[in-house]
Amino acid sequence: MIFADLALARRIERAASLDAKACAPPHSGSATLDAGGGVAVFAGAESPLTHAVGVGLDGPVREAELSGIEAFFRSRGAPVSFELSPLADPGLFQALGDRGYRITEFNNVMVKRLAGLEIVFTPRVRRAVGGEDDAWAHVLGEGFFEKSELSHEEMDIGRDLFRMPGGMCYLASVDGQAAAGAALSVRDGLATLCADGTIARFRRFGLQRELITARLNEAVAQACDLATASTLPGSQSQRNYERMGFEVAYTKVTMAG
Repeated sequence: MIFADLALARRIERAASLDAKACAPPHSGSATLDAGGGVAVFAGAESPLTHAVGVGLDGPVREAELSGIEAFFRSRGAPVSFELSPLADPGLFQALGDRGYRITEFNNVMVKRLAGLEIVFTPRVRRAVGGEDDAWAHVLGEGFFEKSELSHEEMDIGRDLFRMPGGMCYLASVDGQAAAGAALSVRDGLATLCADGTIARFRRFGLQRELITARLNEAVAQACDLATASTLPGSQSQRNYERMGFEVAYTKVTMAG
């Protein structure tokens, strides 16, 4: 059993903050702001990568910092969204409520200790290589948006993740056809598994579990002691991660205003 204390939350959310900054796309207009112990990232007004993460884990957040984060997003025409750990300073939730923010989403943060884990063969999964950014982005986008024709903006989400410094992307195939994708980052012994996406017609083939295994193999190879992933509560992804030995550490809340 893993004790979900403030130290664990800080470790996970700081890695998430670094990943969020690293995902800020190189194209014109992207920006980041360090504030409130976390980071605000702008990757386009409609991008799911545009949000604030890791805020409030180092203690109270000043009103001026909240106002700065709001100005950062609103000056760029983007909605203001905070992805918050329940271990953040309680005053932050009160302050956001007073400002009219509402809860829009929950995500379960899951963890798995890696001590003693053995590397397992994953025949349908391989690392994506340079030049496959469009192919990986399309698989991810088709799985996420559930359509085969993707806009330039939708493709950019996957491209930005693929190009994240220090990130590793994976493809799973069925009969030679790319069917699912996922990503991994490693920071200070913590492996963050993210960006899981499977094209609808290839679901229930066990591809996500094989992608999880492939990324855990890499985490073990890099001497990580802990792996983490975030899933929607009660989702198929949560069940797949639980089958792979992950357990819920805490549930994050997204608040938008």
